[in-house]
Amino acid sequence: MDVPFWVWAVTVTAIVGMLVFDLVGHVRTPHAPTLRESAMWSALYVGIAIVFGFLVWWGWGAGFAGEYFAGYVTEKSLSVDNLFVFVLIMAAFGVPRELQQKVLLFGITFALALRTVFIVVGAAAIANFSWVFYLFGAILIYTAWMQARSGGHEDEDDYKENAVLRFARKRLRTTDEYHSDRMTVKLDGKRFLTPLAIALIAIGTADVIFAVDSIPAIFGLTQETFLVFAANAFSLLGLRQLFFLIDGLLDRLVYLSYGLAVILGFIGVKLVIHALHENELPFINGGEHVTVIPEVSITVSLLVILATLVVTTVASLWRVRHDRREHLVAEVAAADPTSLSAGEETPVDSLRASSESDTDRAGSVSAANPGRREH
Repeated sequence: MDVPFWVWAVTVTAIVGMLVFDLVGHVRTPHAPTLRESAMWSALYVGIAIVFGFLVWWGWGAGFAGEYFAGYVTEKSLSVDNLFVFVLIMAAFGVPRELQQKVLLFGITFALALRTVFIVVGAAAIANFSWVFYLFGAILIYTAWMQARSGGHEDEDDYKENAVLRFARKRLRTTDEYHSDRMTVKLDGKRFLTPLAIALIAIGTADVIFAVDSIPAIFGLTQETFLVFAANAFSLLGLRQLFFLIDGLLDRLVYLSYGLAVILGFIGVKLVIHALHENELPFINGGEHVTVIPEVSITVSLLVILATLVVTTVASLWRVRHDRREHLVAEVAAADPTSLSAGEETPVDSLRASSESDTDRAGSVSAANPGRREH
């Protein structure tokens, strides 16, 4: 894929411009975004990412466009999983809702810069050492196994500060109170970090962990540095708005970890197969290529990713609705056992009917107060 310098320049300028626009237009004045605002801007960023994919199709063909879309969908899915951690961090530090946008935007900017470095290093390693595909594949397969074993996400009480955050708290002067949207404040002639800055450090260090699986995953779908960078950038750009849009829906995605485990495991196996085809390690088949197993096409990869996400989402929503109905039935049975006699349809049926509307309203209620999450 031959990408002229001016295309790189225009793409990077547009991405930086959108980040600056977010900072000046949305975060400069602290406020809690409405669901309508979040939905509108989320749709806009997704639309921009889709338009970019069609531009790739027009300029370089359907094959590279397919690689971009597969990478974008995968990175977006991993970003949604990362939102669980962001919610825990926001709740653990008690970040006021009107200040959460600033923390998220700075965290996303840091993540984009960090991933760009990882992408450059990864692309250079792949270009010079074919065995790197074995390493990336092993990382993804291990991550998939750990993701499947966890089977979900930690509660707020289980959030643990990492070593970097503990070091910052121990070595740096910090305040216990928020001071508007300021990262630092001067008290008695000394400079202190505010809890907002500490929350930003928490999200920034979490981004380092996220990059460990996201970068190998995208390289498993395309080795084009331009597409890897673009897919990562566009998946991160709308993450701030997505946080406020689906915050109340995160608890419904109970099987998301299993779905992502399937996707990461699939890409990991795909990487190992590709590594065998490019094999140069002397202790594997005498350093010769191993082509017994055919490589997985990008079309198959995209279909597997989309199908897994659809099944995961549908199964998650069905499970939540089923559990809620069973809970309501149990409550009614405990309160009035005679109401469950044969032929009676109330009040159980009425509660079942109302549970659907209650579930729909839960997203709006939770989105209005992300610090309180039901489990």
